Amino acid sequence: MTIAMNLKINGHSPIPIRRQLTEQLKHAIETGSVARVVEDLKQSGYVEARRGKGVFVASAPPVRPSPHLRESFLEDTAIRAAALGMTADDLSVGVLSLAGVRPAAVQGTVEVLLVECSPPELDFFARQLEAHLPIRVDKVLLGDLATTVRRQKQAGRWRAAVTSFCHLRQVGRLLSGKGVPVVALLAEAHLETLHRLAQLPSGTRVGVASAAAETAHNLEHSIANAGLPNIALVGACPAEGAALGRLVRRVDVIVCSTSAAERVRGLAGPAVQVMIDDRALDQRAIEMLAALLVRQNGDRPAAAAPARQRGLSSRPSNGRKRRRGATRATVRGK
Repeated sequence: MTIAMNLKINGHSPIPIRRQLTEQLKHAIETGSVARVVEDLKQSGYVEARRGKGVFVASAPPVRPSPHLRESFLEDTAIRAAALGMTADDLSVGVLSLAGVRPAAVQGTVEVLLVECSPPELDFFARQLEAHLPIRVDKVLLGDLATTVRRQKQAGRWRAAVTSFCHLRQVGRLLSGKGVPVVALLAEAHLETLHRLAQLPSGTRVGVASAAAETAHNLEHSIANAGLPNIALVGACPAEGAALGRLVRRVDVIVCSTSAAERVRGLAGPAVQVMIDDRALDQRAIEMLAALLVRQNGDRPAAAAPARQRGLSSRPSNGRKRRRGATRATVRGK
């Protein structure tokens, strides 16, 4: 028999959430069940306990991945599997067969510290990270980090810190002893941009511009690392200032960010080709951060809890303990 109940929760009420649920459910469900539901909500980050007051709706509910993000991940995985000669059925069976590699899903709100030396870089990396992972990014300028980390409660919220390679050593030193691992990020020019540059005539002069000087130089280095023999990199500069006017007079092509495109087009004229590139975060950096967050989550097999409830052992049949997997990554230790 199914019983339909119209339950209501007032998040602004001074009455604790647990008591609100208990009063409505006490005639249909035992209080122990309500307590377990509340505990699950706490573990998932939807409610929070306040000492001496009770349980209340969380002020910052957990971030969840969008359906589009999950769909893209599954499509990418299926395509990579097909390239290895695996059908969709092979992939499904293969995933289910990985009994020893079932880490617990990350639950609740995960906050990550992002450190960069300019607001444009902070905004760029924050957008990229939040587009790929269900995390909340706390943006801090490099010059403000020393003051920020002195707040003990603030530092304790971060599960990890991320920054570009050029700031890795400094950020690691400032966060030393705080229990916050630091992951290095790498942003590069889009492959589509490099393909377009590769089609240009030999000897084409190329310049790079962006809203911030650091961003422009990072994009220039990314193009240089591609080793295209048909182009000559002339230089990089920020979109504001007289340097951009001098640069456009010396090049045949300008690669710039969207934020700098209007000013670049205004100075370049019809003879200079403008290519837009906002860079892309290296997928390996995203995977590195994801692996770190999962390991911090305990790396516990998802099936372990039900096994204990049935009185079964969560160890392999040979009696040996499972070894925790290790991920090779550019991560500074806690």
